[in-house]
Amino acid sequence: MTHKRLSLVVALSIAGSLGACAQVTGSARTPNHATKEMRLAAIRHAQVWKATDVPSMDLRSGPQGPGSFEPNETVTCDYRKKETTGASPKFTCVRPPDDELKVKYGRFNGEVFAEVAASRLFWALGFAAERMYPVRVVCRGCPSKIRGTEIASIQRKTPGKDIETSEISGWNWSELDQVDPAAGGAPRAHRDALKLLAVLIQHTDSKAEQQRLICVGPRTNVREVESCAETFMLAHDLGLTFGRSTLFNRNPVSSTNLAEWSRASVWSGSEGCVGNLPRSQTGSLDNPIIAEGGRKFLADLLVQLSDKQLYDLFDTARFQRRSTASDDSPDTTTVAQWVEAFKQKRNDVVNRVCPG
Repeated sequence: MTHKRLSLVVALSIAGSLGACAQVTGSARTPNHATKEMRLAAIRHAQVWKATDVPSMDLRSGPQGPGSFEPNETVTCDYRKKETTGASPKFTCVRPPDDELKVKYGRFNGEVFAEVAASRLFWALGFAAERMYPVRVVCRGCPSKIRGTEIASIQRKTPGKDIETSEISGWNWSELDQVDPAAGGAPRAHRDALKLLAVLIQHTDSKAEQQRLICVGPRTNVREVESCAETFMLAHDLGLTFGRSTLFNRNPVSSTNLAEWSRASVWSGSEGCVGNLPRSQTGSLDNPIIAEGGRKFLADLLVQLSDKQLYDLFDTARFQRRSTASDDSPDTTTVAQWVEAFKQKRNDVVNRVCPG
């Protein structure tokens, strides 16, 4: 079986599992909100990682399945006026008959590049994230102020029922500590590895709504979240990554900035295992303490990535076309420089030994 075919089989298998709980039979309707107790129960037995064959993951094509796009594919759609959240340039458009697309755009918008690379890195290693595709967009009926759509990305959400209360959607990173292996939840090694991966990519805007808590398994009663057999904590928005964490999540510094990312060390200090990720004003992850099990777990995953996979990761995400200049001209970074910076950070993870 070829690497690309194996990657497709893995992606479709995961997508099938994740889509299982979205199928609701009969006329039953799912309540809009869970209770705090139901949400806590879902967190206690949540998973954060699903095994993949890392060396076989195709980082150029990315996750396949319904709604996927080829790298740099031209997507034609009709503008739909709809309020969007967040500060990065984005808009909504529709492919007939009613395929609604969330589009981020512009070579000056670091999130267009970073979110593709970060989500594919998570996917390849087995940590769930939304599917992100680097595309060109032809937007029919778009306002004239929307320009630069030759560099754009489209998000496809992971299937699953969101578990949220009237007060909170998503999850804060501190809530990973509430996951209980005794209740069937992810072991600490998986959770610490996820935290350390967030440090490695400098995931600065880690507020709750940037993550999702979802039901991905069959439920005996669609009205009760607590009957969901499998829950997952995944990354929803990884746009402000591959830069350096900043207090106010400044896009030019915190997203797709090689100089800033290169000087943002993985560890805080020359000894011990405190991850170097100062919390931003909106963030919920703050210099996490990593135990040896989590460090080794992530290290063992990272070393399986080949140089070709890393090159494909940054090249497909078009990091060399990112611009931080006011005249919208591309920066002078190369894919090879990004690969070397990644390998240095990987070495920092591999060569550290953590207590406990």
